[in-house]
Amino acid sequence: MTIRSGPAPSELPLSALEFWALPVEEREATFAALRAREHPAFFSEIPVPFVRPGKGFYALVRHADVSEASRHPDVFSSEPSATSIPDFPAYMERFFGSLINLDDPRHAKIRRIVSRAFTPKMLAKTEDDIRRRAARIVDELVETGPGDFVSKVAVRLPVEVICDMLGIPEHYHARVVRRTNVILGNSDPEYTGVTPGAEMSRVAAGRALLKIMWAARDLHRLAARLGRERMKNPTGDLTSALVTANVDGEHLTTRELGSFFLLLVVAGNETTRTALSHALKLFTDFPDQRAVLLEDFEGRIGGAVEEIVRYSTPVIFMRRNLTRDHEMNGHTYKAGDKVLLFYNSANRDETVFDHPDVFDITRDSNPHVGFGGPGPHFCLGANLARREITVMLRELFTRLPDIRADGEPDRLLSGFINGYKRLPCTFTGP
Repeated sequence: MTIRSGPAPSELPLSALEFWALPVEEREATFAALRAREHPAFFSEIPVPFVRPGKGFYALVRHADVSEASRHPDVFSSEPSATSIPDFPAYMERFFGSLINLDDPRHAKIRRIVSRAFTPKMLAKTEDDIRRRAARIVDELVETGPGDFVSKVAVRLPVEVICDMLGIPEHYHARVVRRTNVILGNSDPEYTGVTPGAEMSRVAAGRALLKIMWAARDLHRLAARLGRERMKNPTGDLTSALVTANVDGEHLTTRELGSFFLLLVVAGNETTRTALSHALKLFTDFPDQRAVLLEDFEGRIGGAVEEIVRYSTPVIFMRRNLTRDHEMNGHTYKAGDKVLLFYNSANRDETVFDHPDVFDITRDSNPHVGFGGPGPHFCLGANLARREITVMLRELFTRLPDIRADGEPDRLLSGFINGYKRLPCTFTGP
C-alpha cells in the first residue's frame, strides 16, 4: 500500500472557494493541521457572493466532535439550514426547506413516511431491478466503448433507481440530472458562472442564483405534477406514499412534497454517483487493492464499499446551529453559533483510523461518517447506496476486469460535494 506524503497546509480560509480549487492533497494537509491543534475551535468568516452571509462558523474537524454533535440534535440543530453555510433567504426556503433541514418531532414524522421504502427488507426486493439496470448500463458501455465514466456509468444507475422508486418517467431522467447538477454544482462556473478568486457583480451573482432557483423550481413543479396524478391514481411508488401519507392527522403540503422530492432526487443519486466515480479512480491508483478485491470479490466487497465512502467522502460537510450554550473540548459554543461538521476531516482522523491516508479495503475497523454521523440524520439511503455500489462494481469487474481511469478527473468545484464531473475510462473489452 502507498502512503502519500502531503504538502504544507494552505492558509486560505475553509469558506473560500479558492481553497476548494486547491489540489486534494493540500486540502487534506490543511485539515490534518487543524486536527492537530491543541485548541479545537476554529472560526472562519463566510465570503458569499449570493446572499447576506451573516457571521462565520466554527469548523468541527475531529471524528469525536463530529460524532458528538451528530448525537445531540437538541443542541446542534439542523434548523434553519443544514446544507448551506449562509441562512436561506425566505424566498429560497420554499424550495430547500426539506427533511434534512428539520429537527424532531417534524423530522421524525416525515422520515417515518419514507423510511419503509429504504429498509433492508424492502431494498432486497429491488435487488433484481438494480442488477438488470447495471447489466444494461455495462452492455451499452461495451457497445459504445471507452469514454466518460461519469456520464456513461456512475450517474446512470443511481438516477434511474431513485427515479423509478419515485415513479418519474424515463423521459424525465436527463432533465433530473441537469437540474441536480446545477443545484449541487452551484459553486462551479460550468453550472452557474461562479468564479473563484474574482468579485462577482450583482448582476452576475443574480444570474447564478436564478439558475439555482429555476432548477429547484422545475423539480418542485415535476413533484407537484406527479403528486396530483398519484392522488387520483396511486401506483404504489414512493410519490404515492408521500401524497397519501397521514402524519399524526396531517398530510404533506404541496411545498413539503416538493422539498422532500427535491431532496430525494438530489441525495438519491449524488452519493452513489460520486462514490462510483471515485471507486474507479481509486482502484486505478491502487492496483494492489483491486487485486485484493478480485481475489475474493464477494468476501471483500462490503469492506471495499465502506472504504470507498470513507476515503472519498462524497458529502464534505453538514451545518448545525447551536440552540444553547454548550461546552465541548474546553470551548464554549454560544447559542446561535454555526458549526460545520467536516466529514472529510473526521474520516481522516489519525486517532480513529490507522494510516488514514491509505486506501485499504481490508480495514478491520472503519467507523467512518461518510453517510453522516450517528443520530437521527444518518443518511436514509445508506443501504440503497451500498447495494448500488456493490452491484455496479460486481458487474464492471466481472465483465470488464481491466477497466480503469484513463487520466485525471475533471473535479467539481465545490466545498460541499467531493464530485467528479468527468472521468475518462478505458478497457480492452469483455
